[in-house]
Amino acid sequence: MNLYPLLRPLLFSLAPETAHNLSLNALDQAAKLGLLRQTLPTDPVTLMGITFPNRVGLAAGLDKDGAHIDGLATMGFGFIEIGTVTPKPQPGNPQPRLFRLPAHGALINRFGFNNLGVNNLVNNVKASQFVKNGGIIGINIGKNATTPIDRANDDYLMALDEAYAHAHYVTINISSPNTQNLRSLQQDDALETLLAGLKERQQRLADQHGKYVPLALKIAPDLDDLQIEAIASAVRRHRFDAVIATNTTLERAAVMGDPHAGETGGLSGKPVLEKSTAVLAELHKKLAGELPLIGVGGIASGADAVAKREAGADLVQVYTGLIYQGPALIKDVGEALVRYNRQNHRPSL
Repeated sequence: MNLYPLLRPLLFSLAPETAHNLSLNALDQAAKLGLLRQTLPTDPVTLMGITFPNRVGLAAGLDKDGAHIDGLATMGFGFIEIGTVTPKPQPGNPQPRLFRLPAHGALINRFGFNNLGVNNLVNNVKASQFVKNGGIIGINIGKNATTPIDRANDDYLMALDEAYAHAHYVTINISSPNTQNLRSLQQDDALETLLAGLKERQQRLADQHGKYVPLALKIAPDLDDLQIEAIASAVRRHRFDAVIATNTTLERAAVMGDPHAGETGGLSGKPVLEKSTAVLAELHKKLAGELPLIGVGGIASGADAVAKREAGADLVQVYTGLIYQGPALIKDVGEALVRYNRQNHRPSL
């Protein structure tokens, strides 16, 4: 029985960040009591050397510290991405920093990588039953706000050092609009230097730990074709393992007139679907299937997830749609993708 439609008006009567924290804590308690357990259709696929039980993941941002992995796992995700986490703890931007746009099925956030630091996150991963039982975990890393942009690489390397042994894959987040100048790392020389350094450190860590942990790059939707081509060339040249497309958008055209349209931060949810999927499709075209792609941005139905798949996504992730629809969305997406794969004879790799 789907109780979320009954609970949502209560949650939406609270401040968004309060409701966010309350929901995660309640999910943890329900999981401990065995009150919630949703199973998605089996749809295994092997990408980046990892076998995912299904193609539906949780996007980074919902559980920044990995404190709620086991509760979130009860919803049936094939993989869970936690973070964004930074080397040192930081409070993020002042509240309020999360805004609902219900008429548009959207959110605007300017959290600013609020988290308790990578060491705390690692301890939470080590304590997770989901991970102990073989659940797939991705760790999304970023730079501290106080680190100058010309020293950003140091932060990514420090975070990678700590996260590497505890992740199935690590995502490099250079696409959040809420850390000053972060998106400049998507450009030319800065991108080249960052990717080269990360790949060198990845090889060193693989030798040290006796296992290869793939690296994924998360990009923004606010890119033109030339920028997408440059990113595709860079990830191919530096042998990155996957690309996640996309993060939130700075564009507001789709929500003009909403009371919160003028808030600074990244817009997510339904309004970003078309833009995000267009970037995904262009990236797929440029990479010609050479790297796995993870589609995220605006998924509010099984049909939206299928659109990502048709645009070239091998896996999908949800976040904002989950806030509006609850666990039923994950089941809808999982079942839609299984139907699509069967109808289009697209078996697991």
